[in-house]
Amino acid sequence: MSRLKTLNECMKEKLYTIGIDSGTQSTKAVLMDIGTGRVCASASATYRLYEGPDGSREQDPQDWVRAVRTSVCAVVRAGRVKPEQVLGIGVSGQQHGLVALDKEGRVIRRAKLWNDSSTAAQCEYLINRLGGVKKTIGTIGNTIPPGFTASKIRWLKEREPENYARLALILLPHNYINYWLTGVAVMEPGDASGTAFYDVVHRRWSEAALRAIDEERDLRECLPPLQESHEVVGKVRAEVAKELGLSRDCIVATGGGDNMMSAIGTGNVRPGVVTASLGTSGTIFAYAERPVIDRRAGEIAAFCSSTGGWLPLLCVMNCTVSTEVVKQAFGLTTEELTRLAGRVGVGAEGVLLLPYFTGERTPNVPHGRGVWYGLTVQNFTAGHMARAAMEGAVLGMNYGLERMRELGVKPTQIRLTGGGAKNPLWRQICADVFNVECVTMQIEEAAALGGAIQALWAYECQREGFRPITALTDRLVQMGRGRHTPDAENAKKYSVLYARQCSLSKQMRPIFEEHAQSVQRGEGV
Repeated sequence: MSRLKTLNECMKEKLYTIGIDSGTQSTKAVLMDIGTGRVCASASATYRLYEGPDGSREQDPQDWVRAVRTSVCAVVRAGRVKPEQVLGIGVSGQQHGLVALDKEGRVIRRAKLWNDSSTAAQCEYLINRLGGVKKTIGTIGNTIPPGFTASKIRWLKEREPENYARLALILLPHNYINYWLTGVAVMEPGDASGTAFYDVVHRRWSEAALRAIDEERDLRECLPPLQESHEVVGKVRAEVAKELGLSRDCIVATGGGDNMMSAIGTGNVRPGVVTASLGTSGTIFAYAERPVIDRRAGEIAAFCSSTGGWLPLLCVMNCTVSTEVVKQAFGLTTEELTRLAGRVGVGAEGVLLLPYFTGERTPNVPHGRGVWYGLTVQNFTAGHMARAAMEGAVLGMNYGLERMRELGVKPTQIRLTGGGAKNPLWRQICADVFNVECVTMQIEEAAALGGAIQALWAYECQREGFRPITALTDRLVQMGRGRHTPDAENAKKYSVLYARQCSLSKQMRPIFEEHAQSVQRGEGV
């Protein structure tokens, strides 16, 4: 049996860890030099998203595996590393998705994803079974929006009873990738806290929530063991190690949800630091040393972190979705969209977007739809729509940030990540809307970097005993050159626009519900 190297020994050699981020659109892998934190190679692979008119959004887990295989092999080749030079792997994955396996460990059906809004009825059922919103929050620390895993299991029971009868193992997307890598099924507190059957305060499965899903079947038998975030799942299976060009001694860390891994990759591992991710979805989250429970309506998710603490988080389902809609409608590239939006002033001359193209989670409007307000003959242009798309997405995120402030989160600096963070105009809009300094990161792929850092942390803890992750993040996470301070006048204007968007959202919700009921009745209007 080989001996694990100490961290000091590792630092004297050219050694690496690999971070994997399995997202909604693609899987990315990075090869990190453990001595410098430098990303020596990166690669990505895309896959298909299956969408339905009922709000369903699904993917084939085998596509994730193929993408992991492609991207990891690519970084190993590009980095020209020997198998024994890679100490470990850390996997980040899109949260909440249901990967249902049978007793042979085979995938039963496509995974329903975090942005699948077809389970809204099941959410209402589960909340009612638990005694309403406030009692639900008292039981698990969260309410149950459509994105969370619990409603997907109930949906499977109701809509596909034959598949439900075959269900033997419940995993989340990153857990499934770990399972493929190691043959071991486990969960950790960070990603588990987004299932709605995990008690985030006491950090354990909630028997009450599991009974609400199915009072006749003990679903605990379908759940994998829980382990701490700094622990090792196992070593890469021999056949997989050979295929990926890795050593059989390469360890796999627990990994976590993409937001939890992004927190590590942005150094968001102690109070005071806030991260905003501008991706397909938009998230804002902050480290906390104790649970932050939104007992009023559960609009802020009371997640655990993947570093031993908690991670209060807001999530909007529509962030870069908004700009992609405009790009497709007007045939624009990202550069063209930014240039046109930059020619239009704050507020887009009256055009305001309610960006609920795929329903919405914060605020909880699962049947929401996109609404363009304030259009005139003069402002119905690509530039105005582009500016309003950027502003509408950030104003939507600000709804959750304001609630987080009410709960005691006081941001002094917001670290930006995700695709939207590459855009200087969007970064300045964030600074002005949030009224907080916004900075970029030296390494943009925060979730994948977080996976690589967590892998090193798990390796170190396994060899030398537990120690906080802060020493690693302080050394390996670096700020980028982009630094944007709020413009006082723009901040005042956005405060007005924010109030207007909130008002529009509240007034439109009965219409959204009426439309959804009409579609369910088959009226087609």
